[in-house]
Amino acid sequence: MRQPIPEQGRWLKQVVGGLFAYRAVPANRAGTSAFRCHLTVLWLRALRRRSQKDATTWERMAKLAEDWLPKPCILHPWPSQRFTVKHLS
Repeated sequence: MRQPIPEQGRWLKQVVGGLFAYRAVPANRAGTSAFRCHLTVLWLRALRRRSQKDATTWERMAKLAEDWLPKPCILHPWPSQRFTVKHLS
């Protein structure tokens, strides 16, 4: 919570990128999108707890999420496509 925002953003980018690399299968787009959205809410909550006078708005948080959090995308093919590439060549 006490780290500067760019440092938090770099760390979160690594964590979210690793999770997406593991869970970005074709049928899980909604799950990865929901995870990113929930993480944005939790990050906003943590930033707002840093000061009693904090005025972090959703507009600023949306920009931070856009800058630092990777967007979910499908990284793995369907299992049937993977099997076809490996075994029917």
